[in-house]
Amino acid sequence: MKKKITYYIIAVLSILTVGCTKLEDKSYSLIISEDFEPTAEDLSSLVGTAYGNWRDCLFSWDNYIRIMELTTDESIIPARPNGWVDGGKYRILHEHKWTEEDPHADNNWNTFYAGINNCNRVIYQIESGSVPVTEGKESIIAELKILRASYYYMLCDFFGNIPIITQYDVPDGFLPEQSTRKEVFDFIIKEIKDNMPLLSNQNGGIMYGRFNQWGAWALLAKMYINAGVYTGTPMWNECIEACNKLIESGHFDLDASQKEVFAVKNENAKEIIFAIPFDNKYINDFGITSIFIQSLQPANQATFNLNEAPYGGICATPQFINTFDTDDARYQDNWFKGDQYSASGELLKCTMGAYSGKPLSYINEVPSIAESEEVHGFRLGKFEIEMGSRKQQSNDWPLFRYADVLLMKAECLLRLGQADEAAKIVTEVRARNFKGDFAIGGTKDKATVTGADLQKGSCYDYGRRDNRVAHTHEGGDDIQYGRMLDELGWEFCQEARRRQDMIRFDAYTTKSWFSHDASKESFRTILPIPRTQLEKNANLKQNPEY
Repeated sequence: MKKKITYYIIAVLSILTVGCTKLEDKSYSLIISEDFEPTAEDLSSLVGTAYGNWRDCLFSWDNYIRIMELTTDESIIPARPNGWVDGGKYRILHEHKWTEEDPHADNNWNTFYAGINNCNRVIYQIESGSVPVTEGKESIIAELKILRASYYYMLCDFFGNIPIITQYDVPDGFLPEQSTRKEVFDFIIKEIKDNMPLLSNQNGGIMYGRFNQWGAWALLAKMYINAGVYTGTPMWNECIEACNKLIESGHFDLDASQKEVFAVKNENAKEIIFAIPFDNKYINDFGITSIFIQSLQPANQATFNLNEAPYGGICATPQFINTFDTDDARYQDNWFKGDQYSASGELLKCTMGAYSGKPLSYINEVPSIAESEEVHGFRLGKFEIEMGSRKQQSNDWPLFRYADVLLMKAECLLRLGQADEAAKIVTEVRARNFKGDFAIGGTKDKATVTGADLQKGSCYDYGRRDNRVAHTHEGGDDIQYGRMLDELGWEFCQEARRRQDMIRFDAYTTKSWFSHDASKESFRTILPIPRTQLEKNANLKQNPEY
């Protein structure tokens, strides 16, 4: 049985999903505080509701994943025979032409601030005594502040200059002041450092899916690895220190196969440091399966005997696929490609468009962002799909995992001039993905990377590559440490992080790929403050150049 935060078995504690910003009555909607004496299990649910917003951040329709993936050189949603145009919003993401009206920016602003509001509310209820907590009160509040910092981490990453709100009981008409990105960064770092000592150091069990000290160290490392982007001042040594705390803890290790980290029942993966739990027994909306439901074609319903047909939208950018070594298990295991079959072994057929009635066989070609057929593009398959399932599944989302810690340390060492030490770590991560002759020490050793390799550029063949323009070939040799960027792409594809990495390696706005042109619009490394928010709060100013 999964030992997870009861995000979805909330019962009477569902009061904590209320979206207001100020408590209005003594009953707090449902529970009379003097009649409520929480048990340890109740407190887990109480805290768990504040974590639940991470599910919305990941899988609400215009979500965090789309910003992180579709604005990059990794994934695309081209127009399909069954639609996927939706007013051009996916094409706008791909072409970096978004404005303050973009629904993705607005949705992410709202969902992450909803998480902050939930944290502030539960903290207020505990501190005010409306929810009587005595034992472990300081630890619970510290945990909620770290969770709140994780929401601020993504707002800092996406929008930069945002309000910092730490109070729930605010006066009527309250309009928060906007802080600079540097101020937000400093706030997050302080929150993590101040509260980390009060967190549990237990790994797993009741702390699975909750911030313990190890999850806090991972969050701190993520802040430090991106410090140069957020503040203009790199903090490579600080990131290494945070990574070493996790490495030396002895709690984590690489799983023998990367697939174990993304299995349906992945809660026991040795690699997971902090996960967003999902259990299809308790969810009816989009869960982890919104990934494959939005990627596979409808006929693939028969591949897994699903109770609902997939929608056939998102696929890999062909140029990205071309960077993989085909002997790499991450190429072999993480993408649906070639002929598609039913669970009983029958060759599937396309069901719409120009290929209707022809074999459904995914090819690594896509005409353009403006047109495609069912066969075009390799489909996302990193997360295991449960046979006979609904679209909701039970794979937990590994927000922080051990391979990331290792490769963050490797990147920092590389940038500090210690390329050979970095290469040893990268080789350790690669080793599980090359077997037999291709393993370390094999006759065709492909797992081993040298310091000299990591100092090379990227193997990505950048340039326009669709049928609307003449093809161009920019290459990736000019990307400093581009080979390291490649390693991150191969290991973390489909995990909603490519945008961060491309920005850190200065490739996000400077390179062309597929139907996306390079530009001088470096301001697009952060999103615009949504117009809806500017209209609500006169204290907000739009991010520069939008």
